[in-house]
Amino acid sequence: MQEGKRRIHMLDEIRGLAILCMVVHHTLLDIGDVLGLSWGYDAFEKLKAVQPIFWMAFIIISGMCTRLSRNPARRGALVLVFAAGITLVTCFIMPRLGYSGMEIWFGILHCLGVCMVVAGLLMPLIKKIDYRVGASVCAALFALTYGIDSKTMLFGLIRLPDSLYRFNAFAPLGFYGKGFFSADYFPLLPWIFVFLFGAFVGQLATDECLPETMYKKRSKLLSFVGRNSLWVYVAHQPVIYAVLWVVSEIIVFHYSH
Repeated sequence: MQEGKRRIHMLDEIRGLAILCMVVHHTLLDIGDVLGLSWGYDAFEKLKAVQPIFWMAFIIISGMCTRLSRNPARRGALVLVFAAGITLVTCFIMPRLGYSGMEIWFGILHCLGVCMVVAGLLMPLIKKIDYRVGASVCAALFALTYGIDSKTMLFGLIRLPDSLYRFNAFAPLGFYGKGFFSADYFPLLPWIFVFLFGAFVGQLATDECLPETMYKKRSKLLSFVGRNSLWVYVAHQPVIYAVLWVVSEIIVFHYSH
């Protein structure tokens, strides 16, 4: 936070809620993977329908917070370090331990890290543009580019040629070749426009023009999770896997005796 700025607790709480919902969603998938219970997969698939709501909320708030951060580019670089660690673990270490299909080449942390760096570098320009104009342009660009990772644009109305999808090197942008897989995949197109939308709207946070109710804390738990969202995201999968592994070992021990 920049010095002298009031903390907007509702942003922390919404971000905390989004993170906890993500943890629950991932737990359901892990229940299927580790414990072999089909209802975990079923619940995971059913909840996919509401995922975009929490994605949008989390990324917009992250964009807004760049306007309140002292050095968003440096923070983005830190996030990219953690993202690289996740890629190292999921793509190179876990397969050696017998866990495959969980590789993350360009997930939410990769996307947010790049967005933070880009927003930090563009911040002088962002501050010069009327936030209503900037937010409107970003919303339009998001609508235009939505679906690029599935070879479409404008929510499926425009079909893109297969020739654009040949090389995995462009996967961070949403263009990838055959055989590419990332268990968590957030290409820059269209999500960078959601982030920049938040960066423009964040002008209201900088000017402290948000409704007064947003500055009041309502949930200590959600506020804490929201303030420490990076650490919660990085730690939640290893913790969930460890807990479920212990549960599976207890079940195996019980039935073997």
